[in-house]
Amino acid sequence: MAPLTQSYVHGASLTPLSGETIGRLLRRAVLEGPERPALVTRHQGVRWTYAELLSRSEDLAIGLRALGLKKGDRVGIWSANVSEWVLSQFGTALAGLILVNINPAYRVHEFEYAMTKSGCRALILSSGHKNNDYFAAVRACAPEIEGAQPGKLSSRGLPKLEIVVRLGTDKSRGMLNFDDVAKPAAAAERVELAAFEASLQFDDPINIQFTSGTTGAPKGATLTHHNIANNGFFIGEAMRLTPDDRLCIPVPYYHCFGMVLGNLACVTHGSCMVSPSEGFDALATLEAVQAERCTGLHGVPTMFIAMLEHPEFARFDLTSLRTGIMAGSPCPVEVMRKVIDLMHMREVTIAYGMTETSPVSFQSSHNDPLERRVSTVGRIQPHLEVKIIDPEGRIVTPGVPGELLTRGYSVMLGYWDDPVATAAAIDEARFMHTGDLATIDADGYCNIVGRLKDMIIRGGENIYPREIEEFLFTHPAVAEVQAFGVPDHRYGEELCVWIRRREGWALNEDEVIAFCRASIAHYKAPRHVRFVDSFPMTVTGKAQKFLMRKAMIEELGVKEEKTA
Repeated sequence: MAPLTQSYVHGASLTPLSGETIGRLLRRAVLEGPERPALVTRHQGVRWTYAELLSRSEDLAIGLRALGLKKGDRVGIWSANVSEWVLSQFGTALAGLILVNINPAYRVHEFEYAMTKSGCRALILSSGHKNNDYFAAVRACAPEIEGAQPGKLSSRGLPKLEIVVRLGTDKSRGMLNFDDVAKPAAAAERVELAAFEASLQFDDPINIQFTSGTTGAPKGATLTHHNIANNGFFIGEAMRLTPDDRLCIPVPYYHCFGMVLGNLACVTHGSCMVSPSEGFDALATLEAVQAERCTGLHGVPTMFIAMLEHPEFARFDLTSLRTGIMAGSPCPVEVMRKVIDLMHMREVTIAYGMTETSPVSFQSSHNDPLERRVSTVGRIQPHLEVKIIDPEGRIVTPGVPGELLTRGYSVMLGYWDDPVATAAAIDEARFMHTGDLATIDADGYCNIVGRLKDMIIRGGENIYPREIEEFLFTHPAVAEVQAFGVPDHRYGEELCVWIRRREGWALNEDEVIAFCRASIAHYKAPRHVRFVDSFPMTVTGKAQKFLMRKAMIEELGVKEEKTA
């Protein structure tokens, strides 16, 4: 490939896009290997073949339709990683329903917002996760459920919600039981479902995923069969997945990482999905990889750090590992090297994307040089386009930072019931404005510099938090680091870093500043340094810098400077 002269790339491919729905893809996987292992959920003792996964998904689809749910109706799923979540993913797809992923960490207010915004007619939920009581949240929003006939809820607080389906065998007032809804269907019912499926189109919406909402109310990215099925397939292609692979998925299903990079990458290749625990647990993940002889492992950098630092790490045989994906937030180079060397993931890939693009736009290849894999997010995925633009909307030259824009099959339909936000995110040329700062080099490799809103401007100098984090991570006492800006009367902004020290290591603020001043430009040395035991994180392992910034503003007693 000739060197790029501008920061625009497109993914040429001899492999065409699939025009199949998710249901058809699952049926094809069954035709190609009905007895292949499809799902292992270790904490539930579940081991299903592809034939069993399809049969159980059909049972749920038939049961949901029998309750009166119609094509296009929204069904919420509020649960951590359990086998019923996977059945809900495929069962709703078979029934033409739109699955609404509800973050397991949501509390009452956020749950009510997601349910109301998406207009869910049905809700599938577990009793809760960790210290979060989901049933109490439902009763708080819809107290009428206490006296409602199961499947006939009428609530002032959640006016669209009629059907609540709970997991487990216990009975709850106003709720149906999952196993009763998904009871084994008759042969004639399966034939009828297959006939109904023929009416489904791959551009039909199939999934709503709410963004994190760090800058306002969460927005519901609306994704189609075409969006996520094709993205899952090409992700699996980059990993070289086959029916012999067993992928350990400790990342949450409610997020694209679990349901697309995990579940759909597997199903489109006949691979086995392995779930080690309901929520991430480093020990359970290591145990699952060893016991199930997993060949792949997904995770965000903090998950890999937790496994590598686990006191029992050395006793596990991880030699079966070959591939996997590290994504969700920037990966420190040193962590990537340890994953390759100590976890035997010689073909591990880095992926970049966002929920609104289904999600992956860039992914490194198994045969990319190590330096490329540890310093970039790879090259453009097939059938997609990306350009990097300056603030005036002009494409920049290779190596120059700018905002990353994505176009192609993966771009969402829009934000559910929010045309204003949709128009602000997707321009007239159908480019999705990601809000991410990136560079593309002359060979087409992409590097994510940071978030447009996270870039620090100190006295007219641009500081990219990712660069500072990567540098500080080279210090032997630094286990994790987050860099962000705080308001400053003189310079507009000053750099602040929060550091988690490695166990047994000493490090103070003066030493951090001196370390920086010895090797990088003076204006990139932090003005404020704080040492913490942990960072505020989302469920998917992304650091919530806006909360760190808020805490520092309060501590320092500074104010945001208003701009025109």
